[in-house]
Amino acid sequence: MQLNISVPSYLAKLTHARSISLFYISTDYVFDGTSPPYDIDDTPNPLNFYGKTKYEGEVVIREANPNAVVLRVPILYGHTEYNAESAVNILVDVVMDSGKTVDMDHFAIRYPTNVEDVARVLRSLSDKKLEQADAISGVFHFSGEEPFTKYEMCQVLAKILHVRMDHLRLVDTVPVAAAASRPRDAHLSNRALREAEIDTYAVPFEQWWKLKLIGNK
Repeated sequence: MQLNISVPSYLAKLTHARSISLFYISTDYVFDGTSPPYDIDDTPNPLNFYGKTKYEGEVVIREANPNAVVLRVPILYGHTEYNAESAVNILVDVVMDSGKTVDMDHFAIRYPTNVEDVARVLRSLSDKKLEQADAISGVFHFSGEEPFTKYEMCQVLAKILHVRMDHLRLVDTVPVAAAASRPRDAHLSNRALREAEIDTYAVPFEQWWKLKLIGNK
């Protein structure tokens, strides 16, 4: 609670008092996943604690610093120190560990987005804010456009690594209790970024992982 609400509130007040730009990273989990794609003016309806606290963080930031920028992003992947740092990267370990049977989600639709593309978008927003501070504030969305379930991500990784994935059990239904805790499809629209003339290119998922896992072979 403190990390997602109290700390952002403190930073927002501090930066506003000193006329410092603040960029806050939020999540697609602020939406319930029933009516994608979601634009910046769609009403949030988070289903779980994480989504609720991130949205509350957005609210306190915008109240304390109206000039702040909120960038909502989906599930992320990229270069990490170890695979467990990312909910996508960890799938490499799952695919490679053929001795362990694992249930793999084939229900929720995700839009994996590379952290380097997120960094580029943040840099572009920052540059534009320096040029026209009043024009760049409020909420923006950035997301890759390729839809995958986690099972489909595993299929891509297994194909690149030339390994079987018989140890992964496809699960395309969700228990009632779990269905209420995560959005089915919280696809974020990049419209606001495009209107701000920000490049919304996202590296193709398979292309990046081929380079990461096997290089230029």
